[in-house]
Amino acid sequence: MRAASVGFQCPDDVAAGAKTVREGRTVFGGRVSGDTSRVSITLIALNVLVFVVGLAMGERTLQVEYGNVPGPVLLPDGVGGVATGEYYRLLTAAFLHAGVFHLAMNMFALATLGPTLESALGRSRFLALYMLSALGGSTLSYLLSDPGQLGVGASGAIFGLFGAYYVVVRRLGGETRSIVTLLVINLVITFTIPIIDWRAHLGGLLTGAIVAAAFAFIPKGPRRTAMHAAACAVVLVVLLGIVAARTAMLSG
Repeated sequence: MRAASVGFQCPDDVAAGAKTVREGRTVFGGRVSGDTSRVSITLIALNVLVFVVGLAMGERTLQVEYGNVPGPVLLPDGVGGVATGEYYRLLTAAFLHAGVFHLAMNMFALATLGPTLESALGRSRFLALYMLSALGGSTLSYLLSDPGQLGVGASGAIFGLFGAYYVVVRRLGGETRSIVTLLVINLVITFTIPIIDWRAHLGGLLTGAIVAAAFAFIPKGPRRTAMHAAACAVVLVVLLGIVAARTAMLSG
């Protein structure tokens, strides 16, 4: 028997009762959890850890080996870029940064927007949003950049969070003027500073907005989770198709 607020309860009765209790869900179908920033904190910690490792190894070393470079091109250590089959670069580049300021700005944005979106979407949907946005940013950069252009940074994923935040707040009927203002400022900076890869920013923004729209506007129902997963799969397939087309173009 188990002690209860009034008397005792049979363990079998407690287990049977627990099965009838519906699991809490967020407004967009994610699981409700007490910690709404675990994924965001983990992503921040991972980015910081990679940056520290990069400093220990020589920051440029990680950038050349794992940054997003289209290729095929002979880099200093002999690698040739995404077009030679190094597709991991499309994701690993999103965890590399060109300096402390670059890292700090991206992690500040992640710490600001991440927990809010994680709370609204749930952990799995938020992680899918982040990773697809990162891949979307790298994909557009891969499609439009010169073969020898090296790109690093989580900015594609961060711009995906900007786009998702706008969609989620708009869907809930909230005030969007502040996020639009912030987004416009960041886009102006993106297109006016030559060293910033606007392709990665724009690709992440579009991908994040599309994924968030699927999460926000697919009607509530028993198949909503499956439809969310299918939407993410469709976005992934489209991005991989773009990668395959660009690879064929670059490799001849």
